[in-house]
Amino acid sequence: MSFFDNKYIQQRIEKADALKAEGINPYANDSARNTTIDKFLNVNSDLAHTETKRDENRRYCVAGRIKFFRVMGKASFLKIEDESAMLQVYVTRDNLPEGFYNNVFKKQIEVGDIIEVEGFPFVTNQGELSLHVDGFKLLTKAIAPLPEKFHGLTDKEMRYRQRYLDLIMNSEVRKTFKIRSQIISLTRRFFEDKGFLEVETPMMHPIAGGANAKPFVTHHNALGVDRYLRIAPELYLKRLIVGGFEAVFEINRNFRNEGMDATHNPEFTSIEFYWAFKTYKDLIALTKEYFEYLFDHLKLPTQLPYGEMEVDFSKFTEIPLIESLSAIGGVPEFIVHDKEKMLVYLRENGFDVSDSLNVGQLQGEMFDAFVEEKLINPTFITMYPVEISPLARRNDANPALTDRFELFIAGREIANAFSELNDPIDQLGRFEGQLEAKAGGDEEAHEMDEDFVRALSYGMAPTAGQGIGIDRLVMLLTNEHSIRDVLLFPAMKPLKNELNPADGDEEE
Repeated sequence: MSFFDNKYIQQRIEKADALKAEGINPYANDSARNTTIDKFLNVNSDLAHTETKRDENRRYCVAGRIKFFRVMGKASFLKIEDESAMLQVYVTRDNLPEGFYNNVFKKQIEVGDIIEVEGFPFVTNQGELSLHVDGFKLLTKAIAPLPEKFHGLTDKEMRYRQRYLDLIMNSEVRKTFKIRSQIISLTRRFFEDKGFLEVETPMMHPIAGGANAKPFVTHHNALGVDRYLRIAPELYLKRLIVGGFEAVFEINRNFRNEGMDATHNPEFTSIEFYWAFKTYKDLIALTKEYFEYLFDHLKLPTQLPYGEMEVDFSKFTEIPLIESLSAIGGVPEFIVHDKEKMLVYLRENGFDVSDSLNVGQLQGEMFDAFVEEKLINPTFITMYPVEISPLARRNDANPALTDRFELFIAGREIANAFSELNDPIDQLGRFEGQLEAKAGGDEEAHEMDEDFVRALSYGMAPTAGQGIGIDRLVMLLTNEHSIRDVLLFPAMKPLKNELNPADGDEEE
């Protein structure tokens, strides 16, 4: 059955045909709109305080989608919406051309259509600023009916799959994506003002590098080679530091062939930046300044709700990862350096862990299990074990740890940063260790990147680098709890008819 076989769509197609028969183009292309609804409402707000509550000398032409339609004999009230706002318009038979109201307006125009109306502003007896219409034009005939107004569009699955319909029915959704756009714009401006250069690095990599993650694989026919959609831009950005740039950033997508949940989508947006002659401690200070900048320009209070939590952005704290296991996670201190004791403790608490994990990896597992979800206010977790930080510089005082931090807010990781490893011999050894992990079954272990080691061999200035997940940041600042609510078109499980067009359109 075709989408167009729906009887309600057929009825609307018949109306579009009837309009054509009347000499009216149901898909006109010559709009004369001269203002937005928001501007109309602002400019004419003074009419409520005048004696006549109308001004026929003011003329406006506005356009929008019909969201409400109420016919009352020879007159009708409509509500139309554009991107900026909703407006009530008053349409009467006697102000339109002979026969138009009864033969066209009442019979062929309906909710969902996009129209253009011209007239003067007035305030109704109910005190609503409206447009008194004396010119009416259909711009676009909608042949698919909107969901009925009372229930709207609340089905999450349909909202994600048909985002265009979600945006039509739920104006609040548009606000979320405007805030997302603002956050990205402000982020770009913040780093440019700090002297960083925005760059673009490849999206298709010969080696999946820069993070521990499973990549998507594609094939370049001309070269006859496989390529990997990038899992992180890190190694290319650091090559630029080797080349002499001292502060670079990139805002773009990364792709990871992993599971999907409330905070993970196979493609996501991040900013990564690298700053020569700086350390991870400088990045902690810069990160605090960045959040202050965002909150100031977005006009947000320093205390924000996130679900049932209250996050205080005036209280940034720091704590080393191993110390956090006991201080925040409640793990007995005598356990946190002993591999066998950690294995027993994790299993006693219901976690399935492999005997092959080393001490550093187990400390990472303990952190995930007992600490992460308790980090509500912004917290920099520092000093990560070297075994789970293949690209971070070793700490001078304790080489088993790295000069690294991750920022957690509302129980989730928001940023990852470290003083970069610039010792090519150490880097080569870390890559070799990752190859052993991959041979042992770790699909996310890092690949060997000989060219990156070669680049480091020419010398990279001491550098600090950081990545911030833009999607999670938007979730945090808009109080959204699924990454799908901050992505215009999130990844979705295919429908049956997408897997096999011969099947129906039910979900798999």
